Amino acid sequence: MDLNNVFSQNEKWIEQKLEVNPDYFSDLSKGQNPEVLYIGCSDSRVTAEDLMGAQAGEVFVHRNIANMVISIDLNVMSVLNYAVNHLKVNHIVVCGHYFCGGVKAAMQAQDLGILNPWLRNIRDVYRLHKDELNQIYEENDRYNRLIELNVQEQCINLLKTAAVQKAYKERNLQVHGWVFDIHSGKLNDLKIDFEKELKEIMEIYNLGT
Repeated sequence: MDLNNVFSQNEKWIEQKLEVNPDYFSDLSKGQNPEVLYIGCSDSRVTAEDLMGAQAGEVFVHRNIANMVISIDLNVMSVLNYAVNHLKVNHIVVCGHYFCGGVKAAMQAQDLGILNPWLRNIRDVYRLHKDELNQIYEENDRYNRLIELNVQEQCINLLKTAAVQKAYKERNLQVHGWVFDIHSGKLNDLKIDFEKELKEIMEIYNLGT
């Protein structure tokens, strides 16, 4: 990407939007009312709006390495609370992607410096599911299954929060776990039974909201 061309490309983009709708930017300036909070990976190949076919204003987006929902990460928790309590989204999507470099890095026996505490959360997912994962012989298949399980665990982390528990009771907020297949471009719904998952964790994580 040539940064010298960014501003000229921006001008062309403005022209294209105004050709379709002369009020495009004045409409955008009136505010946002997204239905969905999307938590995805920072990978440059995986952009939320493109893979969902979404338009500006339809999706509130947070991205980090390996689409993590960590309770002490003030960034993701601030995004979550703003989206749920102020924007009143009705759906939260955690979307991972196959061949995720963050997940693969977490499984390497090497010191990655400042990344160590972040990636340890992925190693914890492996620990929780090691019996299943250790039975998968092919390395890429094992990593890709860990990517699915990581999405599942991050969705469960969402269910542990007061914001999600309260919104679930008030307006039946829905949580979804997806994985994007970079090889095919296909978006896959893991069809996780979150009603069941919520019931199983509430004995410990019920915050009485």
